Amino acid sequence: MKKLTAALGLLALLALTPNAEAAKGPELTYHVNLNDRADDRFKVTLDVKGLKAANNIFQFAATAPGTYQTMDIGRFVHEFKAFDKKGRELEVKQVSVNQFELSKPDKVRKITYQISETWDTPVTEKKVYGMCGTSLEQDHALINGQGVFGYVQGLQAQPMRIKLEHPQEWLVGTALTKDAKGYYTANSYDHIVDSPILLGTLTKAETVYQGTTIDIYTYSKTGKIKSADLLQNMTDMLGAAHKFVVDFPVDRYTFLYHFEDVSWGAWEHSYSSEYVMKEQDLTPAYAKELTDIAAHEFFHIITPLNIHSEVIERFNFVQPTPSQHLWLYEGTTEWASDMMQLRGGMMDLASYLNDQREKLAMDEQMDRNYSLLKLALTSYTPAGQSQYGNIYMRGAVVATLLDIRLLELSGGKRGLREVINELSKEYGPSKAFPENEFFDIFTARTYPEIGDFFNRYIKNAEPLPLAEYYAKLGINYLPSVKTGEKAKALGYTFAVPDGRLRLVKVEESMQQLGLQENDALVALNGVAISLQNANQELSKLAVLNAGDSYTFSVERDGKYIELHAKMLEQEAVVKHQFIVNEQATPQQLALRQAWLQNM
Repeated sequence: MKKLTAALGLLALLALTPNAEAAKGPELTYHVNLNDRADDRFKVTLDVKGLKAANNIFQFAATAPGTYQTMDIGRFVHEFKAFDKKGRELEVKQVSVNQFELSKPDKVRKITYQISETWDTPVTEKKVYGMCGTSLEQDHALINGQGVFGYVQGLQAQPMRIKLEHPQEWLVGTALTKDAKGYYTANSYDHIVDSPILLGTLTKAETVYQGTTIDIYTYSKTGKIKSADLLQNMTDMLGAAHKFVVDFPVDRYTFLYHFEDVSWGAWEHSYSSEYVMKEQDLTPAYAKELTDIAAHEFFHIITPLNIHSEVIERFNFVQPTPSQHLWLYEGTTEWASDMMQLRGGMMDLASYLNDQREKLAMDEQMDRNYSLLKLALTSYTPAGQSQYGNIYMRGAVVATLLDIRLLELSGGKRGLREVINELSKEYGPSKAFPENEFFDIFTARTYPEIGDFFNRYIKNAEPLPLAEYYAKLGINYLPSVKTGEKAKALGYTFAVPDGRLRLVKVEESMQQLGLQENDALVALNGVAISLQNANQELSKLAVLNAGDSYTFSVERDGKYIELHAKMLEQEAVVKHQFIVNEQATPQQLALRQAWLQNM
């Protein structure tokens, strides 16, 4: 994910080559009827033979790689049935939200079910992120594998074929390939989840860049955005990315764009990425935003496709199991997406430093004591989800500092880019690193000081040494600067430490009006506030003038309290200011040049 408007960005790594488990086994052929789209349900048939007693559970995904959310796809399943070779229905029992038990698996020849699309199916909790979900409309369909397909217990690694029945005029965009009979083939269930499918009235653009075929498929509700325009805007990014990683480690890569009514964000995969964004005119500013997001997602061809832990090599779709190296998969990727653009001339130093300022401002809204390691390990919990966005903010800033430190220790010759590229060649798609040894592996490849860096700023949450590290580059960092001008101010800020919107950093003047630290916000001026409408409703505070009054309803210690507050007037402060030092030493200038030009 890269600066997504409504969701959190995400990683994907899936095993893409058959192993010994799948060398011989049952044949699995899925048929998906996309011609019948009237009731927002995908009609799925699985033809199968050769099941054994151990294959008695049909599993739908509880989660999916890189989403860090519990999806419970079984909630969307209807009319799950199994049949023998004569078409006689066999007994099936749903034993959990995501599991169906086959009474006689050895007799099963066909399984059928209908599964509702996630976009238009209301749920009261665990709403599936839009870019990770499914949609079925008259002019297009979006399939994320875990939202349509399940797998038979013991056969997660088994190859499968998929036949999509759809209107003849529809285009199909996916990283999957077809066999001679027109079936899309996947090496495993992980592979199908790793390969989203967008089909319908699409536009397509294609180019071959340095030996890698780049495909772009686009659904645009009113036709405002074309694949050719997106490709044209992406050319510079692809050039910068190619230089940054030295050489693309994939022969083919597919971008899937869906433009309609809302922006959710993007989901990266090993050989493709998928974007759900709001349709609007493709202005230069919007084109830059889209390219900025694509730069992040595209870099995932390095992490985690080529550098990943054993924890996610064969994904656990039954029980969410986090990896402690989310800082690598997402934080480092976010850093790389910015640095490749800075070093590739797509953004200047002032823009880059402003981006760092924005990241630090977002980090400031989070729990500053919540380490990146803790964030990773708690990412499936409500507490971890409330902090999750910081992996792209604090995570990227930490990667920036790590890069500076590596360049300093190596005399400007070997930064984070070089270490990442070396690791990607040592490991690669089919070789995972040991989950509990990677910090030591990285440190052994670099310097003992890097182990101390990991302990301080990733395993723990010590204050980041921003002024110290940027000074190495001859750039001054100031946490806050008073301007001498007056400006309106709230006197508090908001945080979501436990899934509820709370007031934090409440200043003394607001405490005197009755507001207290950690008050849970219930309503503003009588309008109920939820996480879903918070941005819209709280933006109304921005139009108030200094001295204007408003009413908060809060929950405190189980009691509901109505409080009267007012907009303050304070001296304006500019936070997280970066100033290039015009009197930088030759040593600082040399390191800055190495940092700016390390491609």
